Amino acid sequence: MSYTPHENRYGCMKYRRCGRSGLQLPAISLGLWHNFGDVDDYTNGRKVILKAFDSGITHFDLANNYGPPYGSAERNFGKVLREDLSAYRDQLIISTKAGYDMWPGPYGNRGSRKYLLASLDQSLERMGLPYVDIFYSHRPDPDTPLEETMGALAHAVHSGKALYAGISNYPADTARRAFGILRELGAPCLIHQPKYSLLERWVEDGLMDLLEAEGVGCIAFSPLAQGMLTGKYLKGIPEGSRAQRADGALQAENITPETLEKIIRWNRVAVERGQTLAQLAISWLLKDLRVTSVLIGARTVGQLEENLRAQDAPAFTAEELLAMQL
Repeated sequence: MSYTPHENRYGCMKYRRCGRSGLQLPAISLGLWHNFGDVDDYTNGRKVILKAFDSGITHFDLANNYGPPYGSAERNFGKVLREDLSAYRDQLIISTKAGYDMWPGPYGNRGSRKYLLASLDQSLERMGLPYVDIFYSHRPDPDTPLEETMGALAHAVHSGKALYAGISNYPADTARRAFGILRELGAPCLIHQPKYSLLERWVEDGLMDLLEAEGVGCIAFSPLAQGMLTGKYLKGIPEGSRAQRADGALQAENITPETLEKIIRWNRVAVERGQTLAQLAISWLLKDLRVTSVLIGARTVGQLEENLRAQDAPAFTAEELLAMQL
């Protein structure tokens, strides 16, 4: 069946300006880190992507090695784009990244010009695109001069293969230098993508102030702390959960008694506000207007719909914010 998007999709979403740029992003964006690889059900992934667009989500975030296997999330998104969303390309913000392991040998990882630009070409081919809207350096590389890495991002912009440059996982001091280099190269940094959640607040120690001063947007990834802030672990580690997988990003030892105590306390706040814990975690991030967008992952349409309701939450009271301290 041919796809026709919801007519009122832009009335369903709030949009925020990305730093001091002219670009607006949806308050909630969809990331394809998990759930969209070849190991997943393509039909289900397509439903989630199309429901996201129907709900006003215009920004879809990928990386070269999302899957598994590597590259498969981009290929699958490219198929949805080609078969369902091609007529709406100019209404979409599509981002990808390079910086982590992608292919064997010395040129398939980290931050060299060789790797970043080769990876971008491969990403464009997988998605069937002439350009992406945002191309990120996925992480800093201590063994590559920052000028080289930022020069590759600037080249991507000047060559027309990316409209904007971004960085991810950069600490404040390195980010400050990166912003200066990109500005000098005529491709100012649009956005920083850090890991940020109720359980991981390192960005509050200088990075958020830097982004505000530099006019750079912020998109927070892993807002639900790999599922710890979904309520799934309130009574321990359930059978079949992500924390039980030996190769997963979330390990059982991450769910300490101290962490569980915080999650239970925050869940009480959520219940009193009429929210789920996941909704609370997302709306807590969105309370800071310096956060341009919160990047969620969703395995099902139901999860997506639950998370989207976070943008309509009431403002936090002083008592609620006090209860949500670490």
